[in-house]
Order: sequence, then C-alpha cells, then structure tokens
Amino acid sequence: MSVFKNLPAAPVAEKRPVTDTRHGVTRSDDYAWMRDDNWQIMFKDPSLLDPAIRTHLEAENAYNQAAMADTEALQKTLFAEMRGRIKEDDSSVPAPDGPWLYGVRFITGGEQPKYFRIPRDGGDEQIMLDGDLEAKDKAYFRLAGTGHAPDHAAMIWGYDDKGSEFYTLKVRDLKTGKDHPDPVENTGGGGAWNASSNGFFYTAVDDNHRPNKIFYHRLGTAQSEDVLIHEETDSGFFMGVSGSRLDDFVFIDINDHETSECWVMPAGDPTAKPKLVAERQTGVEYSLSEGGDVFFILTNADGAKDFKIMAAPVEAPEPANWREVVPHKPGRLILSVSAYRNHLVWMERENGLPRIVIQDRTTGQEHAIAFDEEAYSLGFHGAMEYDTEVVRFSYSSMTTPSELYDYNITTRERTLLKRDEVPSGHNPDDYITRRIMAPSLGGAEVPVTLLYRRDTKLDGTAPCLLYGYGSYGIAIPASFNTNCLSLVDRGFVYAIAHIRGGKEKGFGWYEEGKREKKANTFHDFIAAARCLVAEGFTSHDRIVAQGGSAGGMLMGAVANMAPEAFGAIIAAVPFVDVLNTMLDDTLPLTPPEWPEWGNPILSHEDYQVIASYSPYDNVTAQAYPPILAVAGLTDPRVTYWEPAKWVARLREMSTSKAPVLFKVNLAAGHAGASGRFQRLEEIAFEYAFALKVTGKA
Repeated sequence: MSVFKNLPAAPVAEKRPVTDTRHGVTRSDDYAWMRDDNWQIMFKDPSLLDPAIRTHLEAENAYNQAAMADTEALQKTLFAEMRGRIKEDDSSVPAPDGPWLYGVRFITGGEQPKYFRIPRDGGDEQIMLDGDLEAKDKAYFRLAGTGHAPDHAAMIWGYDDKGSEFYTLKVRDLKTGKDHPDPVENTGGGGAWNASSNGFFYTAVDDNHRPNKIFYHRLGTAQSEDVLIHEETDSGFFMGVSGSRLDDFVFIDINDHETSECWVMPAGDPTAKPKLVAERQTGVEYSLSEGGDVFFILTNADGAKDFKIMAAPVEAPEPANWREVVPHKPGRLILSVSAYRNHLVWMERENGLPRIVIQDRTTGQEHAIAFDEEAYSLGFHGAMEYDTEVVRFSYSSMTTPSELYDYNITTRERTLLKRDEVPSGHNPDDYITRRIMAPSLGGAEVPVTLLYRRDTKLDGTAPCLLYGYGSYGIAIPASFNTNCLSLVDRGFVYAIAHIRGGKEKGFGWYEEGKREKKANTFHDFIAAARCLVAEGFTSHDRIVAQGGSAGGMLMGAVANMAPEAFGAIIAAVPFVDVLNTMLDDTLPLTPPEWPEWGNPILSHEDYQVIASYSPYDNVTAQAYPPILAVAGLTDPRVTYWEPAKWVARLREMSTSKAPVLFKVNLAAGHAGASGRFQRLEEIAFEYAFALKVTGKA
C-alpha cells in the first residue's frame, strides 16, 4: 500500500517535440523547451529565467511540498538531531605558517566560517574574515577559501553569491581589515601570490563557465589592466593556477580526465614566460611538487597505470631528465605526493584502503603509518612549511569521529590535536561497521561498507539506504558521518557500494567503469543491492538508493535496469540527460567530459554506448518505485533542466502509481544550500522521504 495518500495531481509538462538526427539515428525530445536558451546570463542573474520555466518549476515545488506535508514535523526533528551532533562553537586546529597560526572558527549558530590568525608570540588573535557578515542579506553565499600573501600582510578571498560558481576575488589588508578597491570577477576561485606579495595570478572563467585564461593582477589596478599569462584554446581542458610551498614557483595545471600538462614560472617575476614541463600526450597524467632544487613528479607515464614518483632538476624539468624515486607497483595506487626538506610523503591506496608512506630523502628508507580498523578514511593535510619534521593527518571510520593528528616523522610519535565532538552524545560501541564483497558481472568483487546499530535485527526486515557514485575515479571513503545516524538510529542499515568507476581498488577499477565499460558501474550497484538482500541485511522493497551528480546518473540508470531491486530512489542534482548534454558542446563541462563518457558528436560508437544507458533516453513503460529528484537552478555542472525533463518523462511512462517528486532550489547551484545548517534542512528532507517510503516515518 502506498504511503503517499490524497496527493494532488502531479504537474504535467507540455510536450513540444524537437527532433535530432545524429549518426543515422533520429530522436525526439518532447521536453527540450525546459532549457532556458539564455542560460549563460540566467546563471549570473536567476531573475532572468524564462517565466514559463519558472512557473513550471514552482509548480513542481508545490507538488513536492504537498506530497511531503505529513513529514514536516519529522523534518524538524531530523534537522534538530543533525544540528545537535554539530559543535556549534567550534574551531579548526590552527595551521603553523611562519610567524602566524591560521584557523577557521564557527561561532555559535553561525552559518559561515570565520577566518582568524593568532600571532606565535602570544598576541591577540585577529579575525580576518567574518563569513556571516559577508553573507548578510544574501540568499546564497559560499566562500572559496583564502590565500595568504607570503609577507602575511594581505589575503585573497573569494565568494560566489549565486550558486553558479562564478567567483569574485577580493584582497583584504590584514592590518586595516579593509578590502582593496579592485575586485576581480568571473574567476574559478582562489589565486596564487607572486613572491613580492603585491599581485596574484588567477584563472578567468568565460561565459560558458570554462577556465581558459590565466591572468596576473597587480594590487591597486583595475581588472581591465590585468596581464594575460597563458591561454588554453582547447575547450576540452580545465585550467588552474597554484603556488609552491616555498613560494618560489607558480604552477599552471591543464588537464582533462586522462591527460595533463604543466607550465612553471618563477613567482618572483610575473613578467616571465611560463615554461612547459612536458607536452600533453593523450592518456598521460603528471603533476609537480617542489622539493628544493628538484621537482617531484607524480605520473602514469610509460605504462605506470597506478602511478609512480619521479624527480627532475627545477632548472631542467623536462621528461628527458626524469629519474625514478618510487617505482610503479600494480595494484598500489599513489594518490598524491608532498615534498619536505628531508622527507617525501605520499598517500596511496591498496586493497581498498588508504595509507600514508614516508621516505627519507637521503637514505631512501620508508615506513607507513599503520591503522587497525577493517574500514576507515584517511586524509593527509601535510604541513604549511617546507623545513619541518611534523606533518598532519586525519582519521575516521564509520563509527569513529574524525581525529586530527600531528605526526613526527623522525620519532614516529602521533599527537592527537582534536577529536570531533558529538554534543548530543555518541557511543561507538553501539554501532557495527563491516565490509562485505558483492559478486558482480565478470567476476568482480564489489566492496560494500556497512554501518548499523548493534541491536538492529539482520533478518531482512531492516530498511537500508544504499549510496553509490562510481565515476571520475572518485573513491567514496568509509568516513564518519553524523547525519546518517538519524537513519541508523531508526533501524536503517547504511551502506556504501564502492563500485567500478571509482579507484577504491586501483586505477583498473576506474577503467572498468568508464566509457564503453560504463554499464559495469550500474551492474555493480545492483549487485550490491542483491547481495545485501541475500545476506539478510534488508529486502528489495526496503532499499532506498541514493546518489548525486554522476551518482544521480547511476540512480537513473539502475531505475531503468532494475526498478524492482529498490523500494525508492533519491537522485540529487542527477546527470540524467547524458546523451543530449554530451552532444551540446556549448555547455560548461561537455568538452572536458568527453574523455570520461565519450564524444557522441564525432564517434558513432560513443553515441551508441551513451544512448544505451542515458537515463532520460531509456525511460520505458514499466513500474518505477517512488523517486525524489533534487536540483539547483544555477547549477553549472548538472543543469536544472536535466532532472526536470527526466521527471516529466518518468511521469509520462511509469506504469506504477508511485509518485515522482521534483524539488528545485531556486536560490542555489550544484552544492545545494550554502550555510552549514541550511544544508542540513535539505538532508533532513531527503531522509524524511527515505523514512516515509519505508514506513519508518
């Protein structure tokens, strides 16, 4: 029996067929009109949205609100629980950097972070940036972070007040607390200072939201006077700029999802011409880390699929001078590398678990920082300074709140700096974390991480939220998440499927879930659901599948392939109109995404592969479970019209009476609401949906 009763009629989208013929295939798109043709301007000024589209989206929100009206009290309870697990007056552990200690603080009840610095000599701390004041009277506000000048007299800070990720950069004088009167607009967020602290480099974003130019901005001058440093003419590549730990170099990094290129210039000479390290070569990736008189290079060159570490002199870093420091080892994926005066430190993942490995640069001796739990999450934070023996890392698991440690490389001693507090209380012994392996297509063994209360009955009656992503090589960590406790404490099993398309089991795990092998991602997720049922953790009608962005595309695909395997589906900012988006090279991410998904404009084979799974194109007349789709109006990554069109087609085709709900945040983008507590309201809504459809509301 449906838990949705006395629903009003769902919005019915008008059909305005538009045909398209590619590679000998003619397709009809009935809902293409939901795309605002003026989207480039609308993303910067949402008030310019086509009135007809706005009316439709508002009707969707009204229907969604009516469908969930009986959960309003539950949503408030969930929000209060989740907020109660957050220490409202909280600070990060200051990071040592020269004469200053820098940190972030949340003041009780504050939505936005406050950046501050503490003099090492014990003087009074200085509030450098109050995010709440900057966000005042704005419906949306997200800080891009800060960048401190080498002389500590100023800092770059950036913000986005639309959700469209066009960031404005400002420079704050740390003595006066005032911003310089020369903001820089339409950037990718952040910048890299020159060595003299009187100017910075930044990435400019064009109207199609592509980072295609690096400029140098001298303080006290207008943006119109900024100097073009480098331009990328291939729209298929991302571009960014960063500085080195010693403030000696500026790196210009250019990459897509399988190829990279790096240019280097001295931070002391903004007029210098950038120097190319290695020409881009399809399928070859590399990145640089400064190590004094050498650059350390993390690369997959010469068939090193799981990456190796090389070194080259800074004055001649071209590939002919690369020498091997850490060899390639199949199945041991090196994720990142950081260099310090006496040591080289890298993060790696093997057998699905991360490790931090440290090498003495003189002797070559290595050791790893060891951990005991069956499944855990690890983060390497490094150090702000180059000449140091102490680095910082964080650790958590599904049952263990995040812990921050300083680690002395020489003595191998760990110093606990901070353990996240759960003000409302948390006893790890009340919960169990497990990792099981789900058999999938082609003999693959898919890791599934589980969290549930010790007193949960594992007889198939427990509801389950099964989360998945599986794209871009992103590995989903088994980290502590206070929010999911609101489900687990109500009897849910919380599960993460580490499916192909991520890098949980090495680079090959990623390759087995992309382009022509993308279907493996979907089969793995369905296999995880079936394994959970077979092992007695839950039953199919009690599984709520959840995923966002590319994980939302996963939700759309499995809904088409195996709707009977799930009791409900939550798809956040879902990339569900894959074929149409990959055929439109004017959209922000389309050309850079072709290496991940394929280019259906040029390749008939790629067209056929994407057409075979694109969720919007594969909706058929079958019984779909209840579905909740969530979107942001100014989202430049997954445009709002993708889920809008998908929902319209689902309602048209589904043979079940299960509702398809669509909630669109008209004042946010890809990441949803910007405030730390506002975001909890959105999570509470999604969890209320999960509880409602499983009869736990």
